Amino acid sequence: MENVYWFKELSRDSLAEAGGKAANLGEMVNAGFRVPPGFVVSAGAYYSFLDFADLRGKIRARLEDLDAEDNEALNEASDYVKSEILSAVMPGDVRADVVRAYNRLCGVSVMPSSGQEKLVAVRSSATAEDLPDASFAGQQETFLNVKGADKLVRAVQKCWASLFEARAIYYRASKGFDHLRVGIAVVVQEMVDSEKSGVMFTANPATNDRNQIVIEAGFGLGEAIVSGSITPDTYVVEAGSMEIVSRDVNKQERMVSREGWTEVPEEIQEQRKLSDKEIMGLAELGKRIQEHYGSPQDVEWAINGENTFIVQSRAITTLGKEGVVGDDEEEGAEEQKVEAVGDALLEGAGASPGIASGPVVTVKNAKDAYKVKKGDVLVARMTSPDFVPAMKRAAAIVTDEGGVTCHAAIVSRELGVPCVVGTGQATTLLEDGRIVTVDGSIGKVFEGEMHSSIGRKAEPASFG
Repeated sequence: MENVYWFKELSRDSLAEAGGKAANLGEMVNAGFRVPPGFVVSAGAYYSFLDFADLRGKIRARLEDLDAEDNEALNEASDYVKSEILSAVMPGDVRADVVRAYNRLCGVSVMPSSGQEKLVAVRSSATAEDLPDASFAGQQETFLNVKGADKLVRAVQKCWASLFEARAIYYRASKGFDHLRVGIAVVVQEMVDSEKSGVMFTANPATNDRNQIVIEAGFGLGEAIVSGSITPDTYVVEAGSMEIVSRDVNKQERMVSREGWTEVPEEIQEQRKLSDKEIMGLAELGKRIQEHYGSPQDVEWAINGENTFIVQSRAITTLGKEGVVGDDEEEGAEEQKVEAVGDALLEGAGASPGIASGPVVTVKNAKDAYKVKKGDVLVARMTSPDFVPAMKRAAAIVTDEGGVTCHAAIVSRELGVPCVVGTGQATTLLEDGRIVTVDGSIGKVFEGEMHSSIGRKAEPASFG
């Protein structure tokens, strides 16, 4: 196995050496889609590093008998392993290959001048060839706007260390995975200075409707949408007729740019992010990508001027096998039953279908997540991968920010937990201990507990 592969050297079959992210990027490059150029530091390079630094024994000894349910012990173990990885020396051949590839990406054969150095995104991509049901989304780190060979090498090492974030250790322990059988590749990709970006699902992830393309868009880089830090515009296109059936425009005050978080100019904060022409262009692109892969796709995209780039594409993991929740009459009847409980306290986007009741527990940050007990309604401004253990215990989830493609929405669907995102004011309106009913199918939160004859509890997603 080589230390570095360029995207064009990869295909969807390159999972073992490149991980899912890079394998799919290579697949799309070779299929003719516009993808920002880049390369991947292979899983083989990571394992060479572990052997060179003699870390396998230390990692195994520290994690072998760990009780992952003990939050303090879990964090201590995570800090120890990450520290060992970050303080170790990278093998000379691996470092040389990474620097050589970066120089080539910058268009030079030797060290580029400051003006020639390109900004890159450095993304982790876990690999587990013999664990086909594993899902490592969101567990490892991403570093944006990395510039210079030395900073890139450090970012690669930080990505390796992020394989042992507490949340990642917890996930592997809960699944019974051997920590050293899960490898990590690192994607290095030229940054797109995007004016707007977002996520497109070629099937509706909230309703399972495979005839709808859902596009979420925001100003700046897509990290703001994926993380759930903003509530994006949402556009829905009927795939059959290729008609735009809904345009939900939301005010955006902040965005992620090359300088980090910045203010959106006031004069455009309330403007829609995409024109109808751009919406249709993305929808057509989504149909082509789905046709290529043969299954509905979760696509991250970025627009710079007249150019639309694909930053990532992967299969949607949470669609039901039938593809549609139910007919309109059944959905309407369910909505009437739930609304009989009382007027809605809050309304947002229905991100994960199902109905559940429970007492509100507000979580301000990941350190407070332990407060969520089984059956509680988790309320937060947004969620991060560190919230996942609490999300597993929650009866339902409600957030201030985010759209149907953000972290909270995707994880909720994977867990089968009802979720409403983008309410704008859940953390200020819902006090702790208040009993509420959350309907993730219609995006509403009601006062009180639902009667047993009303609605239904969520069930885990059917993976198909």
